[in-house]
Amino acid sequence: MRTFFLIKPGEIELKLGNRREFVHRLKEQIQKRLHGIHFDLEEYPGRFFLSVEEKDADFALFVLQHCPGINGIAHAIKSEKRTERILKAAIEIASKEAARGARRFKVETRRSDKSFPLDSYGMSAAAGDAVTQALSSLSVDVHNPDFVIAIEIRERAYIYASTSPGPRGLPVGSQGKGVLLLSGGIDSPVAGYMMARRGLAIESVYFHTYPFTSEEAQKKVEQLARRIAIWTGGMHAWIVSFTEVQLKIKKGGREEANTLMLRMAMMKAADVIASRIKARAIVTGESLGQVASQTAENLRLSQSMTSLPVLRPLIGIDKEETIATARRIGTYAISILPYEDCCVLFSPKHPVLKPDFEDLRAYFSSLELESEILKAVDKAEEKFFSFGDALREYGLDAYAEFWNAGGPRA
Repeated sequence: MRTFFLIKPGEIELKLGNRREFVHRLKEQIQKRLHGIHFDLEEYPGRFFLSVEEKDADFALFVLQHCPGINGIAHAIKSEKRTERILKAAIEIASKEAARGARRFKVETRRSDKSFPLDSYGMSAAAGDAVTQALSSLSVDVHNPDFVIAIEIRERAYIYASTSPGPRGLPVGSQGKGVLLLSGGIDSPVAGYMMARRGLAIESVYFHTYPFTSEEAQKKVEQLARRIAIWTGGMHAWIVSFTEVQLKIKKGGREEANTLMLRMAMMKAADVIASRIKARAIVTGESLGQVASQTAENLRLSQSMTSLPVLRPLIGIDKEETIATARRIGTYAISILPYEDCCVLFSPKHPVLKPDFEDLRAYFSSLELESEILKAVDKAEEKFFSFGDALREYGLDAYAEFWNAGGPRA
């Protein structure tokens, strides 16, 4: 037995001249993430159709629900374009909904194939009549239905009811690559997720200051990277030892500027990494005014360390909104584990809120951090968390094993 999914692409349908590139990216992402199971994937204008073995249906749905570029996924029945076959499928769909307690329904038909003998209204009316005759517990209600039977008449006919939501947005990689400044907090994992939904492939950098920050703090960040990898399809993480840089900043003598100097140093390091991996942007979890280092003036100062665009998807978002998103994507419980990062441990009591741009730029130069920053980047530890690792993070160990092994699941 096989299960059939109708996949509704999202924003890519609005693209014109380069639509084929977006479609190719989405198809590539779906195939990559389903690696390890037997599947068939077909593409037609405005739709993808996926067939998997019934035992893998729940896994396939999970994968599709975490693949940016997909608006919705429906368990569907694929049928010949014959009215009697379509009506039979509509009754089958309605029977399952009635068994769940539904009582009211309506039918919506999209007829792309204009040679089909019934128009959209006629097909909907015929299906409504067939269902009510076959199932006396159901009645048509076009204004307040418990469920909708969707009929799509294309190269074949597809009939389905409920649609599970996808992440929407654009396929990962369709907008190039970015470097995410990933800390152990709530904000940066959400920022990475949001930019993945905008089509950005993500590599992350974490700044570690052992022994001032514990190994548990690094493990926490690595777990966050694996969580984000379920949306990005995998995650390269650069672990940069920043102890010497931070100590040198602390010895500079202007405690009130320590956080700003550290942010500038981090941005400089991220810029170097971005150049080496050919990334087009730097991503941060900063939100305007949320903490002292995130005033408009301070953001300008840290951004001056790179010529790349600095993408801040949370810039105007309330903290509660960010927390809600973190809960939804499964990073919140990890982010609140009590292992502090280097930013927290070296924060001054009275930080600079409105810096003199030229003065602090000159002070940063006087610290002569560049050689230490380059040395730290050169010695950075690179880790790769595969999509299989992400599956294990979500408790799908059996599929993770076959995904990482590179062989099909038996």
